[in-house]
Amino acid sequence: MSSSLVSTAVTVIGLGPMGRALAGAFVAAGVPITVWNRTPGRDRELVERGAIGAASAAEAVAASPQTVVCLVNYDATDAVLRQDTVTAALKGRTLVNLTADTPDRARDTGRWADEHGIRYLDGAVMTPTPTIGTRQAVLLFSGGQELYGEHRQVLDALGGSHTHLGEDVGRAAAYDIALLDIFWTSMTGYVHALALARAEGVSPRELAPFAQGIGAILPAIFQQTADDIENGSYSGEGNPLTSAVSTMTHVVHAAESHGIDTGVMRAAEGLARRTVALGHGTDGFSRIAEVLARR
Repeated sequence: MSSSLVSTAVTVIGLGPMGRALAGAFVAAGVPITVWNRTPGRDRELVERGAIGAASAAEAVAASPQTVVCLVNYDATDAVLRQDTVTAALKGRTLVNLTADTPDRARDTGRWADEHGIRYLDGAVMTPTPTIGTRQAVLLFSGGQELYGEHRQVLDALGGSHTHLGEDVGRAAAYDIALLDIFWTSMTGYVHALALARAEGVSPRELAPFAQGIGAILPAIFQQTADDIENGSYSGEGNPLTSAVSTMTHVVHAAESHGIDTGVMRAAEGLARRTVALGHGTDGFSRIAEVLARR
């Protein structure tokens, strides 16, 4: 990325792995940058590359018209940003919060920002640290459209694709939480499958190519499932829930025969059986989403 692309200064608060990646991308793009971290010393490499290390969070915030914060959760951001001196320094400036937490916490932070005259954007980083500053990065943002447009040029230094999801500051976190739900339940299923395969004499490396084949068919299934739920069709043609329950039971029995914990698959099987018991045995797996949403 050209060093002439961006001229607006930015502050980065939080220099964990992702925070360092974000700050590094700004440095690489030629953005004047100030950094601060609660644990001293983490800014050394960035300072050597041209960043300015601030002595305090308030000093860091005061150095730039916009601050990007990326900490472990919103308890951590509250502990830093809601100090009187930092809040005062943020007044009239833009805060871009790339910390992961729940939509409600994002909205609460948005209200706090409004009350203190802070211009606020919430966001989520959807790809690992090595992608930041490259074409592979994926970032989501929510909050004021005009404010997002105003700061888009400097945020482009983070690379990849950026999507503004709407005025509700909780939208980026809502996407993030839903997508993390997919990721972590999928990864839990995968490591469980590797444990089960190994117990049957199949090594993880032997199974991996076939697991990738399962992954390859998921995009079309994801789209069809979303369409079924949107349309309210919940089609079970080709694979009704009763058949799905049968295959889940096979996994449970095989795993338990080796003494492998089946809590995750038992939970999935339980949801499917509950849905069948409600009279939806001929529907597809998508019906479970409707059942989960019932109050």
